[in-house]
Amino acid sequence: MDSFSKGQKRIAAYILENYDKAAFMTASRLGLLAEVSESTVVRFASELGYDGYPSMQRALQDMIRSRLTSTQRIRAAGDMFQDVLPAVIQSDIDKLRQMLSRSNRNEFEQVVDKIMACRHVYILGVRSSSFVAGYLHFYMHLLSENVTLIQSNAAGEMFEQMLRMGPGDVLIAISFPRYSKVTINTVKFARDRGAEIIAITDNELSPVYQLSQAALLAPCEMISFVDSMVAPLSLINALLVALSNRYGADVSATFAELENIWNEYGVFGKMDDE
Repeated sequence: MDSFSKGQKRIAAYILENYDKAAFMTASRLGLLAEVSESTVVRFASELGYDGYPSMQRALQDMIRSRLTSTQRIRAAGDMFQDVLPAVIQSDIDKLRQMLSRSNRNEFEQVVDKIMACRHVYILGVRSSSFVAGYLHFYMHLLSENVTLIQSNAAGEMFEQMLRMGPGDVLIAISFPRYSKVTINTVKFARDRGAEIIAITDNELSPVYQLSQAALLAPCEMISFVDSMVAPLSLINALLVALSNRYGADVSATFAELENIWNEYGVFGKMDDE
């Protein structure tokens, strides 16, 4: 702080006192509230060693994301999203682009290899991640019978569902801020049983990333009290398509049989002929 100019000290003081809001502000908005120019904010980011304001902003978001309470999220959203519909859609588009630019093809193929080679796949996700886990399980169950979705009704029951887990098995752990202690403890249990851990999470600081043998990263945007899962779901879509390509003819045979069942029992409605 002592090395900063008077304007930079005002920026630093504002961030320290309002970190939950500052992390999601534009440079111009931060400058306005800290009573400095936008260019001073940009120079401040460079002074800290970042290659620009967006880099500093992302670093600050990564550090505080798991600490924000729901109330702080709602307050921050007031500054982030003045015109809600285009702002939220644009935010999701930005996260998809960010994921694409940072994607690691080798890591992705390694995850596919581990799933294809394992004895049994377990899928874990709690709280808002439970819906992402359920989506992954719905389609993976159509690809293979050796897939189990760990139901998160109670911690003890989760361990009972993993009783037969052991070496040769894989646990896909889906976890995004705020990281659930239930997920972390369950991943530790699976690792103690000898299973390999594949993390689907937001960054390298994530607790499940630290416990995993392989990981797929997708940014999870904070939108008020809501966690946007657009990027994680897109990543899971890619994983499902890659797995179906590996299964090849077996997938075609499975869905041919399913189509016959769906038609015979009228599973899907049809538009009336005109």
